[in-house]
Amino acid sequence: MNYGELDLNTVWFLLIGVLFTGYAMLDGFDLGVGALHLFTKKDEERRIMLNAIGPVWDGNEVWLVTGGGALFAAFPNVYATVFSGFYFAFVLLLVALIFRAVAIEFRSKQPMRWWRQMWDVGFAGGSILSSFLIGVAMGNIAWGVPLDEKGEYAGTFWTLLGPYPILLGVTTVSLFMMHGAIYAVMKTEGELQQKLRGWINHTIIFFIICYATMTMATLIYVPHMAARLRENPWLFSIALVNMLAIANIPREVSRQRDGRAFISSCVAMIAMMTLFGLEMYPNLVLSNPEAAHSLTIHNAASSQKTLGIMLTIALIGVPIVLAYTVSIYWIFRGKVKLDKMSY
Repeated sequence: MNYGELDLNTVWFLLIGVLFTGYAMLDGFDLGVGALHLFTKKDEERRIMLNAIGPVWDGNEVWLVTGGGALFAAFPNVYATVFSGFYFAFVLLLVALIFRAVAIEFRSKQPMRWWRQMWDVGFAGGSILSSFLIGVAMGNIAWGVPLDEKGEYAGTFWTLLGPYPILLGVTTVSLFMMHGAIYAVMKTEGELQQKLRGWINHTIIFFIICYATMTMATLIYVPHMAARLRENPWLFSIALVNMLAIANIPREVSRQRDGRAFISSCVAMIAMMTLFGLEMYPNLVLSNPEAAHSLTIHNAASSQKTLGIMLTIALIGVPIVLAYTVSIYWIFRGKVKLDKMSY
């Protein structure tokens, strides 16, 4: 297929952004439910929480795998730099995701209290650590990492644990907890639902404190992540949408319109990822302190022929993934009911 004068590098920047945004929205509530898991005390309540995400959690991770695959094919230099430079951090992320998955499957296989508590801790710990590391990775990409003239990472694992990346990691945990609490309210009923409804306000307060702190830190210490917004005041409309979406969550929850609250949470996440992408463009990995060594959509991309062939495949594959996702959520809609086949 001939795409003429289409800027394929920008198109793939957008597509990868869409894939990671989809992952944040979908697996974000899985991780948020996991982060809240230990706040429930009864075995039945914990089983309901697990089964709220049981039919969808593994499908949600497809978006992460697809995003990583797209990054590898479209911008192989970025993939090589990030996955080698952040190697230990990504191993920790992989271990956390594995422990979360194994905990979901193994927890209810045995009735012993110690067995279930062990996997409960694994499920919650894996969810929190995964959320935190995702935020730390994004914080480092925004702050910038030391790259040499070949675009290779020149730091250590401890270089990645700066104050700003850690702050963004904590903010990501708070965001996913809020998102997960809203989703859990949608899937539960009775006493547990009322308990979760109260948790939403606490998670919103936690998130707003973290988000406000991160915003101030960004404006003061990472000014390049607000440069495009300053140069184009009309882009502030995206930030305004973000603020209104967050403010609408407690309003909808108080009126027990949980679906609208969840949509507002999704809109807020889309707006935040949009702002992140706008400020990063055309950079994919910022180099700090040598900005000239940064990896961009131009110096880190595959050939135009490769990008064109991949776009044709994406135009066929992405609608299939979307159709699969929508069908799964439609099939498993409604409140969670425990039975002998439940986790």
